[in-house]
Amino acid sequence: MPPAAVRTRTSVLDAACAEAVDLARAGAVEAAPSVESVGEHLGVEPDGERVASHLFACTDLAYHGWRWSVTVTRASRSRTVTISEVTLLPGVEAIVAPAWVPWNERVRPGDLGPGDLLPTAPDDARLQPGYVAFGDDVDEADDVDWWEPGLGRVRVLSPEGRSDAAERWYEGEHGPEVAIAQQAPATCASCGFLLPLGGSLRQLFGVCANEMVPADGTVVSLDHGCGGHSEAAVSEEAPPVEVVPAIDEESFDIVEVDRTPAPVGAPTDEPVEAAEAADEPLGHS
Repeated sequence: MPPAAVRTRTSVLDAACAEAVDLARAGAVEAAPSVESVGEHLGVEPDGERVASHLFACTDLAYHGWRWSVTVTRASRSRTVTISEVTLLPGVEAIVAPAWVPWNERVRPGDLGPGDLLPTAPDDARLQPGYVAFGDDVDEADDVDWWEPGLGRVRVLSPEGRSDAAERWYEGEHGPEVAIAQQAPATCASCGFLLPLGGSLRQLFGVCANEMVPADGTVVSLDHGCGGHSEAAVSEEAPPVEVVPAIDEESFDIVEVDRTPAPVGAPTDEPVEAAEAADEPLGHS
């Protein structure tokens, strides 16, 4: 048999409710802070059998784009229309608060501060039950050996949790696609400052221990890299440039001197006092 057709019933606008514009306006004015806050009539919408809502513009500057909604109704076989509800509803241009989001969905990476607690759900997909040791033969000295597979911890990372972390680290600022890694002389896999992680993640990640680089103390992918690689080649220093001394004391210049004797009686550059002193006998004034 063919499935039965689904019958939908469309609300029909009640004529008496539709005509009660003045009644609806009076209800809006009573609820509004002032008469001027209620603007023009925007229309009427059916809400059900003998129920309709009249819409009026809100002229209050603090509620731009909002509308007064006045719901009216009447009883069966009665022509008297009464007001059921008056409310202020946002329109298309109204400024409204964003939809409410639960706190655990609002918290973002980096929001946790000193004293804050971020509990994890019992069914968190990132975690799975760990291995717990029982009995009187448990030695605290074995805790270090047990910690690696998860012994002693109530929950450990699940495969989904490890996969999420690996994807986040690999695509982050210490992965292979960032600019500093693209220009690095070599990758972290061959760097002496790399501390490998434990478990299966050691095949792809390690911790940088070079205090001189931005990734110090953070998880880096093995194909990440930077200029602080332990085996980065250092260019040889250029030979010193010979500086020419400002005072040349090793070379000399050839100067031509005129040795032709001056004619007798020719003027000389010798001072007069010196010439007269030369004519006087030595030892006499």
